[in-house]
Amino acid sequence: MNNKAGSFLWNLRQFSTLVPTSRTMRLYPLGLCKPKIVHSNWNILNNFHNRMRSTDIFRYLFQDAFILKSDVGFQTKGISTVTALRIDRLLYAKRLFFDSKHSLVCVDKSNDGLKRVNFHHEVSSEDVLTKETKPNRISSRKLSEECNSLSDVLDTFTKAPTFPSSNYFTAMWTIAKRLSDDQKRFERRLMFSHPAFNQLCEHMMREAKIMQYKYLLFSLYAIVKLGIPQNTLLVQTLLRVTQERINECDERCLSVLSSVLEAMEPCKNVHVLQMGFRILVDQQVWKIEDVFTLQVVMKCIGKDAPIALKRKLEMKALRELDRFSVLNSQRMFEVLAAMNHRSLTLLNECSKVVLDNIHGCPSKIIINILQSCKDLQYHNLDLFNGLADYVAATFDIWKLKKVLFILILFENLGFRPVGLMDLLMKRIVEDPESLNMKNILSILHTYSSLNHVCECQNKEQFLEVMASALTGYLHSVSSENLLDAVYSFCLMNYFPLAPFNQLLQKDIISELLTSDDMKKNVHKLHILDTCLKLDDTAYLKDIALSLPQFLRELPPSHPNAKVAEVLSSLLGGEGHFSKDVHLPHNYHIDFEIRVDTNRNQVLPFSDVDTASATDIQRAAVLCVSRSAYCLGSSHPRGFLAMKMRHLNALGFQVILVNNWEMDKLEMEDAITFLKTKIYSVEALPVAAVNLQST
Repeated sequence: MNNKAGSFLWNLRQFSTLVPTSRTMRLYPLGLCKPKIVHSNWNILNNFHNRMRSTDIFRYLFQDAFILKSDVGFQTKGISTVTALRIDRLLYAKRLFFDSKHSLVCVDKSNDGLKRVNFHHEVSSEDVLTKETKPNRISSRKLSEECNSLSDVLDTFTKAPTFPSSNYFTAMWTIAKRLSDDQKRFERRLMFSHPAFNQLCEHMMREAKIMQYKYLLFSLYAIVKLGIPQNTLLVQTLLRVTQERINECDERCLSVLSSVLEAMEPCKNVHVLQMGFRILVDQQVWKIEDVFTLQVVMKCIGKDAPIALKRKLEMKALRELDRFSVLNSQRMFEVLAAMNHRSLTLLNECSKVVLDNIHGCPSKIIINILQSCKDLQYHNLDLFNGLADYVAATFDIWKLKKVLFILILFENLGFRPVGLMDLLMKRIVEDPESLNMKNILSILHTYSSLNHVCECQNKEQFLEVMASALTGYLHSVSSENLLDAVYSFCLMNYFPLAPFNQLLQKDIISELLTSDDMKKNVHKLHILDTCLKLDDTAYLKDIALSLPQFLRELPPSHPNAKVAEVLSSLLGGEGHFSKDVHLPHNYHIDFEIRVDTNRNQVLPFSDVDTASATDIQRAAVLCVSRSAYCLGSSHPRGFLAMKMRHLNALGFQVILVNNWEMDKLEMEDAITFLKTKIYSVEALPVAAVNLQST
């Protein structure tokens, strides 16, 4: 008998380590266990929470936790009957679920050791615990399919919350993506005012440390995209937990974490997470198997990432090049631009794939490729020609807005797609009513910058249509937009009367000279004034503009040293040419040469005063860079074409010398090259004799 009593008391002490005093666990609708005061016949033996301080012990003990109920089983004096209910499954530390069948467990301590005895007890439907049923877990996909609004998701959460809470946020973001912008704003207001929203946020913060890492990242991404302010306790808490658990990140989580960082605004916690992300990528880069994940990681790594990490990612991408799909090749341009890494090998290989699969390429992809080429300063003439030819071949199905956007990107790259620009001119002439003010400004800027209209057969008709379209908006156009449009007309050597008359009004000029962008406006007004004086504008020549002194900083005067040396050798000394010549209207030329009208010989500057002005031809030698021409051609861009036109009006013959070509030539070849530029064809043999004599 004493042995039985001792065994029972030993069992009792074991129960006391597991069961809270005067309280038991009740399963609330939120899926969390909270203490609940029960009837006095509940025999509670000790304070559970004070003993369970370690999270690991807490999880372990709850794998076989016991909840005790009286009036069932055996009875001893002074001690209520105890039923031990075994918990079949524990999803997380503060959550308990029950089945209808539970085990009555007693432990008998005898001389033979420990003995476990199981008594099965069928709990009646009237039992308090079984009245609270286990909520059915619902996925975010099912939630997004069954609910039509963010409030519907929160209502579902209120009825029967399930773990993890990330499913609710993910479902709300999935629904929000289907809504228009106005609907999103309205739904967000309802979401913030919903009574269950704060409760869901609290659940999310409590579950952050115990839910799977991928669900933590999904929820953080959804929360940010839903527009919940980043400085809130919810977002900052999730950021900190994400930092602490970053070592749990696998390949899939790397992709999600990349999207999270890309969606968030800079702050201290985001910066710390970004640094941890880079360290993690540096460690796991060779383990990444999925090409899409690799590209997402590369895009998120940041422009300021260490160059060693960028090169490591580049090498990984080169290794996977054979596995690139067409979409991977198309996206590679945007990825490299996002990390500001110009890998010519990757770009060249991806360009070939893009050209081979150009048919059916979406406009968004083409625009992203061109924008990335601009950011990376990557100029691939074959790629640009292929893209332009494809747009021209499918021109009829393209909207005007997208064609203009592509042309603007081509202009930024310095590329002139002749066929595409001709087609657009034809459409504009046929349908001028389709133009709005924004389109007019874009078209004028693109065509004037690329100097395209100079060779077109329908040049005058096109310019008249554009001038007429601009005139229709004169009542509403701003002064700066009007100046931009007129400036573009000046580059194209066209001067429509109505826009010019409105621009030259005193109040418009005064507004331009007092605006925030005054320097740019003054520069354009000086060019306008120069065009009125030097170009063929008889009906506008009497207009005098009162402009402030042009303060534009001229570039440092360093004429090409090799060209100066070649001219000295070719002409017989520096007395036959002048360097760094400044002309009226803020024009500057690198070298000036005086030749006779037949271009048979170069005249020394000392003999110019005695010679008749009619017998002298002034030649302006301009040393120009690649950017002064359209890409891959010798076609001068708008400003150079206007400068050449104005130098001709000032009495100069213009000689263009390409810096990059001159740098490649040996001295003898350079002399021959300049000789053909300066002398006429008939005078070349004579010039050769003079050169040999010198």
